[in-house]
Amino acid sequence: MTSFDFDRMIDRQSESIKWHAFDQDVLPMWVADMDFPTAPEILAALQQRVAHGIFGYPGELPGLKEAILAWLEERHHWKVAAEQLVFFPGVVVGFNLMAHALCPGRGGVLVQTPVYPPFLQVGDNAGAPLIQAPLYLCEGGDYQIDFDRFEQAAGQNPAMFLMSNPHNPVGRVFTRAELERLAEICIRHNLVICSDEIHSDLVYSGHRHLPVASLDAEIAARTITLMAPSKTFNIPGLEFSFAVITNPALRNKIKQARRGLVGGVNLLGMVAARAAYRHGQAWLDALLAYLEANRNWLVQAVNQCLPGVYMPIPQSTYLAWLDCRAAGLGAEACAFFTREARVGLNDGRTFGAGGEGHVRLNFGCPRSLLAQAIEQMAAALERRKG
Repeated sequence: MTSFDFDRMIDRQSESIKWHAFDQDVLPMWVADMDFPTAPEILAALQQRVAHGIFGYPGELPGLKEAILAWLEERHHWKVAAEQLVFFPGVVVGFNLMAHALCPGRGGVLVQTPVYPPFLQVGDNAGAPLIQAPLYLCEGGDYQIDFDRFEQAAGQNPAMFLMSNPHNPVGRVFTRAELERLAEICIRHNLVICSDEIHSDLVYSGHRHLPVASLDAEIAARTITLMAPSKTFNIPGLEFSFAVITNPALRNKIKQARRGLVGGVNLLGMVAARAAYRHGQAWLDALLAYLEANRNWLVQAVNQCLPGVYMPIPQSTYLAWLDCRAAGLGAEACAFFTREARVGLNDGRTFGAGGEGHVRLNFGCPRSLLAQAIEQMAAALERRKG
């Protein structure tokens, strides 16, 4: 079996917003950007394309759609047709375009908070109200959907349900029963589901990702699914993503809306995506084993070393959502850890309702870096107690 060295530290000071966002002595554990080199097969494909030397306007890359379709069928048991794929520079571009196409003059954007911060900006960007249906945390357990609140929110005239599945930042992989109930409410209230499934390949033992659109034909007809290799293979800077839109009328509406606003996609992004979906499985299997071990180590470390901090166990993503409210840090948990521990995290308040007193930590890094961050956070809490 091929081995991959995920423990190797790589200097990223020259090119990374992750490593430039804080002072140099602050460990950056925030944005969803892993500190691992991508799969060797992707690097080889990129090097071969760069050696060609010409970077003109690209057409459709031969074999790319076929590679995506095979990946979706083999990994997610979801059979999709080539004409149902639409390419975008990124998932955030994609869901903003969907809101521009679907919401003005019709209704708002429904989201489940706490949620990935760009979701919270979509309403303003599209000139539509943002409607929040908060998730809730079971004591000592996982986040759950409050279906009564979701039903109430769906009745406030949204045109689109912008869903995070698997959910960022709480790490939930929603079950078939949950997805079917959400979809039933959306059908009844005539909502289009725009499902951001960018973390769908990063799912841990005992869980399985289900694309919302794979549930049945009626749900698929009102669902836009957004996916990308960017989080899975750590290539977000190459700017390539795709939508699956099975409904021809809806697909045409989105294609019309993108005219003059969203052009083509990055040539090297397409090259990387094709290589990832054709040849990246072994690397991904090794990555998932490493991330799951990091996750398990982190759960134990938080429980033992960070008094007053609770970490729901993420079922997906490499992001930990830390509840610091019982640690007595108030609304300034993120600022406290930056100032006193020299660890840079995401402030939970930027994730909307339910994010107060929380921070998000990226454990997609070498174990040594993760251990250093927890050690510094623990020492800061200890000093504060003294």
